Amino acid sequence: MPSTLPAFDTLSLRDDTFDAHNPTAYHLYALAGPGRLRVAALDVARHKIVAFDEVALATLADLSTLAAQHPLLGQPGWARLRLALAGRACPLLPAPLYRTGDEAAYLKLHQALAPTEEALAYTLHLPAPATDMVSLFAAPASLTAWLHTVHGPSARLLPQAVALLGGLLHQRGPGPAPRQLYLNLIDQELTAIVLGSQVEFCNSFTVSTAEDAVYYTILVMQELGLNPDQDAVTIWGELTSDSATFGLLSTYVRNLRFGSRPFGLKYFYYLNEIADYRHFDLFSLAFCE
Repeated sequence: MPSTLPAFDTLSLRDDTFDAHNPTAYHLYALAGPGRLRVAALDVARHKIVAFDEVALATLADLSTLAAQHPLLGQPGWARLRLALAGRACPLLPAPLYRTGDEAAYLKLHQALAPTEEALAYTLHLPAPATDMVSLFAAPASLTAWLHTVHGPSARLLPQAVALLGGLLHQRGPGPAPRQLYLNLIDQELTAIVLGSQVEFCNSFTVSTAEDAVYYTILVMQELGLNPDQDAVTIWGELTSDSATFGLLSTYVRNLRFGSRPFGLKYFYYLNEIADYRHFDLFSLAFCE
């Protein structure tokens, strides 16, 4: 989708106050998907993003090797570490229906585990009265072993879609809110989430053209009873206002708008050069326990 995704160079941005020699003062967030690894550090005391990296990643199978060499991910001692994986199936299950130890059994209904993978679960705590959700997903066993060896058992893996959900639920805040469709497009993967009084829909689709993105967007809206002429749709990710995808979506969705960065965080000034609607999924890891 060359007309939609802007080219990216390797980036390494640091706030002047960031001190990598004092990792206990920071939370470290990372998001890996086909083609790229993104990393951000949050100053806990100031609740401020103070470091951001974006580097090329061939495949998720290479992630543990790249992470071990990364100046931040390869360093132990962070107060919290969350690593999200994109491009992975992640069925959601109401927490009361989940039984610890049955991760592989749940997951095999949606995908076959490779011999090098293991089934994992991550619980997303939702505001009452909504029921907590458990996401089942697969991860390379070598990555899980590396993560626990270097960063300890408190470091967590989770799917990208769950990071998006965490950020969206925080963004909406407590109390009633209108039903709405939210989109995130990155690396030829379109994630669609519909939120009302609860999580009504969450799924990811592989897209290679602008027409694919429009097809899945309209399909989800029709299936969930949303009106493309009336209901607002918010989108984040790797596209621009003059891209083919945004232009075509705007033709079919009257109230299409770009989203903002997650509320409740501060961002160091070097990030002013990056559009606010990019990296919402990465920064939303701040709201994943």
